[in-house]
Amino acid sequence: MSTQLCITGSGPLRGEIRVAGDKSISHRGLLFGALATGETTLSGFLASEDTRATAGALRALGVQIDEGETVRVAGVGLHGLRAPAGPLWMGNSGTTTRLLLGVLAGQTFTSVLAGDPSLSKRPMDRVLIPLRQMGAVAGGQGEKHTPPVTITGGALRPISYNSPVASAQLKSAILLAGLYADGVTTVTEPVKSRDHTERMLRGFGVEVVEDGLTVSVRGGQQLTGRHVAVPGDISSAAFFLVAGCIIPGAEITVRHVGVNPTRAGVIDVLQAMGADLTITNEREEGGEPVADLTVRHGQLHGVDIGGDIIPRLIDELPILAVAAAFATGTTTIRDAAELRVKESDRIVTVGNFLRDMASAAKAAKSAPVYLAPFYGPWRPADDLQAWWDATLAVATGIDVMIPQDGASGHADADVDVPHYFAAMQAATVGRGRIFGATIESFKQTDGYPING
Repeated sequence: MSTQLCITGSGPLRGEIRVAGDKSISHRGLLFGALATGETTLSGFLASEDTRATAGALRALGVQIDEGETVRVAGVGLHGLRAPAGPLWMGNSGTTTRLLLGVLAGQTFTSVLAGDPSLSKRPMDRVLIPLRQMGAVAGGQGEKHTPPVTITGGALRPISYNSPVASAQLKSAILLAGLYADGVTTVTEPVKSRDHTERMLRGFGVEVVEDGLTVSVRGGQQLTGRHVAVPGDISSAAFFLVAGCIIPGAEITVRHVGVNPTRAGVIDVLQAMGADLTITNEREEGGEPVADLTVRHGQLHGVDIGGDIIPRLIDELPILAVAAAFATGTTTIRDAAELRVKESDRIVTVGNFLRDMASAAKAAKSAPVYLAPFYGPWRPADDLQAWWDATLAVATGIDVMIPQDGASGHADADVDVPHYFAAMQAATVGRGRIFGATIESFKQTDGYPING
């Protein structure tokens, strides 16, 4: 079930919260636990539609997964997966699809990976090219090989692959396939992408060698089950951080947030924009850096966002566009073409969203935002919609929280950030209040089927 919500702005946001677990780490914890010998347990697991797609696909491949406050995965080892009885349902999860393709490239059976209408428009050719070089037989629909994708694995050969883009999903798929290859597989990126896979593989006992922008793994290494403590998701925290920056009188603390330097570009950008943001209680848990983040309202100023930092904040660019709309000066976001192949074309959608808001900009005088290559100045206003893409849905919700007469909007956020607004409500005094914003649940809709 997914929940559609009506949001009305009012009052300052004050309080503290612990956001849901990191989605990237939750996905990998399930997948690596399935490939390990022995049991893997996960605490702080993000139970969203996307991670349920990963769990459902693994169950269909013969893995026992028990969900609860602690998730338990009974590992079957690298070669213990069984052929599925039918297509594996990916839902709307590109992470599930691309990482699982890497694993299935090493299996001796044929699998079909299918998804919802949104996923079925997303290209998979970038991942299939190196997997075919390693010996897998795989293909999807059309030139971009969109889902459904069929893959037949088997004995793989190692490759040294120069990735054309910095993509953690692409890198992870190749490294996972490399575990099934006879020899050493290497991936070299133009810019370092997020490194959750490398960190977690080491935690499961796999030797991973890094040399600058090159990562290598030797085939045949076995994974050993372990406990995975999932930190708070920086992507979820980003919405609260931006809300704290732009809503007058706000002061918000987000606790136990993963601040992996390959993911935490949003913190660097907000600080460069002049945000009153402090990092405290820094520590490391399960190989991942974690900290508490406190943000207070203050005037932001425009910055140029582009180049090497983009892979470190690609998922946070939509909410940063909202922050930029309330900053002084011009903000330019460059090198963000990857946003076009997310759950929606986020460049177009963010542009339309901010443009629609421009007709009734009641919150504050605001500066132009240029989201290259989709040019055009946009300024915030009030009434809007964001369907199919949870990141944009919550960005929409944060903007609507700006105090405005009659401003409202609605959004669907359970795909990536389940119960996001409910968590905001629970963190404050007053029923139906989100740190001072009013939220009304007005409709529930059935989601897409998940593998049982």
